[in-house]
Amino acid sequence: MDQNKVDGYLSNNGKYFPSAKMSLLKDKLLAADDSKFTAVSSVSLKDPMTMLIVSLVVGVYGIDRFMLGDMGMGILKLLTGGGCGILAILDWFSIQNKTREKNFEQVMSVL
Repeated sequence: MDQNKVDGYLSNNGKYFPSAKMSLLKDKLLAADDSKFTAVSSVSLKDPMTMLIVSLVVGVYGIDRFMLGDMGMGILKLLTGGGCGILAILDWFSIQNKTREKNFEQVMSVL
């Protein structure tokens, strides 16, 4: 893939990925062919800040985990009221990192 395309993609979408894995993502994108760029561009990325707001507002009901596709933890939080609030509070501090990791995994599965 073209260096300019990769740099543009990463500058526009860098906030959606873990900073520690940006170099790996850049290397994979550079090694991919141009047909993969359309597939990577079509991946729906979740915004970590939006997920934090959802977690703060309705995280006790597991909505944040359902949005990430983590059905097991979403059901657990729903049935236990966020683990009596403990799981909900823990997610306030970790949901952004989990969102970035999920976005990274989705892009890597396309590549």
